[in-house]
Amino acid sequence: MNAIELKAVSKTYDRVPAVDSVSTSIQRGERVVILGPSGCGKTTLLRLVAGLEVPDSGTLSIDGQPVAAGGHNLVEPEQRHIGMVFQDLALWPHMTVSQHLEFALRYDLRTKSADRPARIREVLEMVRMGNRALARPGELSGGQQQRVALARALVANPAILLMDEPLSSLDSDLNLHLRQELLTLYAALGFTLVYVTHNREEAEAIGTRVIAMRDGRTGDSAMTRAKPGNRQS
Repeated sequence: MNAIELKAVSKTYDRVPAVDSVSTSIQRGERVVILGPSGCGKTTLLRLVAGLEVPDSGTLSIDGQPVAAGGHNLVEPEQRHIGMVFQDLALWPHMTVSQHLEFALRYDLRTKSADRPARIREVLEMVRMGNRALARPGELSGGQQQRVALARALVANPAILLMDEPLSSLDSDLNLHLRQELLTLYAALGFTLVYVTHNREEAEAIGTRVIAMRDGRTGDSAMTRAKPGNRQS
């Protein structure tokens, strides 16, 4: 079954199409990269899947269930079981690392409140931030902040992880290192990954399939290096 399916999905801002009648599908367990230049509609497409934007037209389905259609969201973002890492990370300076994860779990009805502290510890250890649970973002390096944003996205155990150019601001060595950590987590947890970037090398390293995007439109480019759904890193 497809994890995500878009049929003629469009989104316009001030009469300018950001996403222009996009139809594509992503299978469960795929690592799909949306590749394109700045302003091509990549982030808007990701936000439509997350439910943070509402399509003007078309139908968007997750696991076979329509979640947006006819210009309306049918399923709210917190009910889509999606985690998202934003390009600017969206970390709150007054919150500790553990508080960021706790905040994310407040909207997850599947995790009982009594189980939340153990889940937070588990995910922080998973991203190697267990010893920084009480730190605030201003006390962390760029790579550590990336790990916090990733941990927050993963703490509710989402079926789908969306990542919007999460490594673009990092130097090449740290970028490469965090890529490998992401693929290790993917292999262990088995989520469906949709990753946005303008960097072709990054796209080829992360994706089992690349969807090229330009001027709000898409075109698939199959990656022969790995088969769709393959969870090997």
